[in-house]
Amino acid sequence: MPSVTVRAPAKVNVRLAVGPLRPDGYHDLVNVFLAVALQDRVTATPAGALRVTCAGPGAGQVPLDAGNLAARAAAALAARLGRAPDVHLHIDKDIPVAGGMAGGSADAAAALLACDALWGAGTPRETLHELAAGLGSDVPFALAGGAALGRGRGELLTPLPVEGTFHWVFALAEGGLSTPAVYRECDRLRAEDPAGADVPPPQGDPALEAALAAGDPHALAARLVNDLQPAALSLRPALADTLRAGADAGALAGLVSGSGPTCAFLAADADGAAALAKSLNDSGTCRQARATTAPAPGATTIDFHA
Repeated sequence: MPSVTVRAPAKVNVRLAVGPLRPDGYHDLVNVFLAVALQDRVTATPAGALRVTCAGPGAGQVPLDAGNLAARAAAALAARLGRAPDVHLHIDKDIPVAGGMAGGSADAAAALLACDALWGAGTPRETLHELAAGLGSDVPFALAGGAALGRGRGELLTPLPVEGTFHWVFALAEGGLSTPAVYRECDRLRAEDPAGADVPPPQGDPALEAALAAGDPHALAARLVNDLQPAALSLRPALADTLRAGADAGALAGLVSGSGPTCAFLAADADGAAALAKSLNDSGTCRQARATTAPAPGATTIDFHA
């Protein structure tokens, strides 16, 4: 039976600047995305109807109905091509589920690429990016990978140069955090803070971009920002213990990844990352700590059986 397997990466937001609440309920964002080498795999095979299965850590938390983001990706591409979305998508999870690392978005990007290859459509990359943007703010970056500056809701991407390899440790929490709930909490905290009532438009950070281009982890550590972190900590106060444990174990810097609850720590090198992961695993402040590297490529076909 024909099959196509595509892998796609998780991400860490090394900068997440959140503007004021817009009338449409969204926020303007300035994201600096960095793809990391924790990756999901999606295998597409022909089927009588659209079907999703999932295996791996946290698979029980992944919805398998039409609301699954990979299923929505297949349906969106099929509609564009004028065909039925008759495909079985099998997701092999390695990206933490509901961890603020865009695992669902990675699955959607992988599904777009896998279905396009399975159906022999040859859809232009620009069209895939357009479909990705319609699925969610993080899906276009999962398609692109590497490093990028994201504007709008995060879907307007400008690639950024990165030199060398950055070493990260991700401390995984028990359970997840709802991204909409974290944004609502961000808005609530800002409304309650007299100093936070006038939120400026989000801005980029040339010094952070220079640190990425230079491959300098110390310079990057000094520029990490996540405007959603106070909201994530408000909803999940125990994350402060994880951040403190990482700092005590020698991390160059740490922050909540995206909307959380995963915490991301930057290390100076591979040995430092390994030692940091061990300390965090021993600290009792997280479910698991995993060392990995960045940048990583975007959605990539790794197996194709015609």
